[in-house]
Amino acid sequence: MDDEVRYQQGMEVRRKVLGDAHVERTLDHLSPLNEEFQNFITRYAWGETWTRPGLSHHTRSMITIAMLIALNREAELRMHLRAAFNNGVTRDELKELIMHSALYCGLPAANATLHLAQQVFDEMDA
Repeated sequence: MDDEVRYQQGMEVRRKVLGDAHVERTLDHLSPLNEEFQNFITRYAWGETWTRPGLSHHTRSMITIAMLIALNREAELRMHLRAAFNNGVTRDELKELIMHSALYCGLPAANATLHLAQQVFDEMDA
């Protein structure tokens, strides 16, 4: 598969997972600094990894959120908490994931994520 096909498949998955509005904002903010990086993550993160058949998007969302909790990557975590709903992840599943992360990632990480998730839920409910 060539890079253009991988990019198009990646963009399709990226839009499905993150939503058109998020992707359009990203495209609107392309610059000489970030354009190659955005192309790279569209091809490899979304076009190569998220398109693999071995895991559902639901499962990939849950795994991604767990890793972002462990790595303390708040901006990406916020984005993936919101995006998880596009993949059928429920609030109860997110709550259980955060509870489980307290054991393996630590209480401060889980606590910070609970607060962040509440902010995301409040924004979505507004």
